[in-house]
Amino acid sequence: MSTFIVAEIGINHNGDLQLAKKLIDVASVAGCDAVKFQKRTVDKVYTKEYLDSPRKSPWGETQREQKEGLEFGKKEYDEIDKYCLEKHIDWYASAWDIDSQKFLQQYNCKYNKIASAMLTNDELIEEVAKEGKYTFIATGMSTFEEINHAVERFEKYSCPYELMHCNSTYPMPLEDANLKLIKVLADIYKCKVGYSGHEEGTLVSTCAVAAGATSIERHITLDKTMYGSDQKASIEPYELCQLVKNIRSTETIMGSGKKVLTAAEEEVKKKLRG
Repeated sequence: MSTFIVAEIGINHNGDLQLAKKLIDVASVAGCDAVKFQKRTVDKVYTKEYLDSPRKSPWGETQREQKEGLEFGKKEYDEIDKYCLEKHIDWYASAWDIDSQKFLQQYNCKYNKIASAMLTNDELIEEVAKEGKYTFIATGMSTFEEINHAVERFEKYSCPYELMHCNSTYPMPLEDANLKLIKVLADIYKCKVGYSGHEEGTLVSTCAVAAGATSIERHITLDKTMYGSDQKASIEPYELCQLVKNIRSTETIMGSGKKVLTAAEEEVKKKLRG
């Protein structure tokens, strides 16, 4: 089975549509199956006090200016939708509020995503589950009780889903990867389980495939030194290309699990066993 590989652009486009297109190009050339964005209604996700607080950024001196500078609207998403169609790559987005999810419904995206931070947002979970689209559910920062609660809502609406093992630190230390949890989640919930990574490099994500992950999602960037909170935990174009290549090689290496004597082995057998 082929691993579903997602290049998470998120907000690494820094509010620049041309940069977003370059990242889509990178994902397409690397051989990814999809790119993912993030959508927020700033006034719904953050409090006025927080938005009025100071934060120096390329867009101004407040949190509001920074958050609004990172958001795309209909004009940009119309262009992203068109561009991804031209590049033959799927796109979808994780919404952080109800209005954003309703905004995304105008596009014919195949998938939805529940970000780890939204796993306990019952209103949003219900809105997504009602759509009935295949949904990736990230499980970072979550207890089994919280995962159970979210899964129950997806099953209530017979909405297909795939859990994603995740550690929500940026970047994640290698010793916190805990990839054995992938099989544990698969055994408990009887569903596909992917891996959403925030570590530096590509080793953990490749190992996740060997550990049974059915999808891999990684943040991508053109340059880790660019402005942005997610840039450092992202991988650059050459790393993404290497990751996709290594994932496909890992799929081949893992094989079918069946005991088969290859033709080459049969020849060796004749020589060594007579």
